[in-house]
Amino acid sequence: MLRYGFQITVLMALLAGPLQASELIYTPINPSFGGNPLNGTLLLNAAQAQNHYKEPTPAMSQQDALKQFNTSLQSAILSRVASALSSNVVSSTGQLIPGTVETTDFRISIVSQGNGVLQITTTDKATGQSTQFLVNQP
Repeated sequence: MLRYGFQITVLMALLAGPLQASELIYTPINPSFGGNPLNGTLLLNAAQAQNHYKEPTPAMSQQDALKQFNTSLQSAILSRVASALSSNVVSSTGQLIPGTVETTDFRISIVSQGNGVLQITTTDKATGQSTQFLVNQP
């Protein structure tokens, strides 16, 4: 009998008063989507704590002295070769001279197109690939 009495009491309590409810309102947590800006640091720290990726480090982060010297020497030699080549294709007044200059690896051809326009073509002898561009000189 006690069992039925409890069920009746619950039933009467439900029927006695009006039921109340409200809307469900979603509030995002992430500040990127409109959430509280104070959550940003917390979310970033949580993401970084879960990140197990480690950027690979090179075996030798610094070149030894011999490699640095060889790199500097190679740059100096290439600079001298470029200067020697430019003296063959540039006049004393600074104007480009039409003609062809050949090195071991490249062929540089300067052709006058008229009206002060020069076409410069550089060809790689090993592969046959070439690039060209136009220069306008007064």
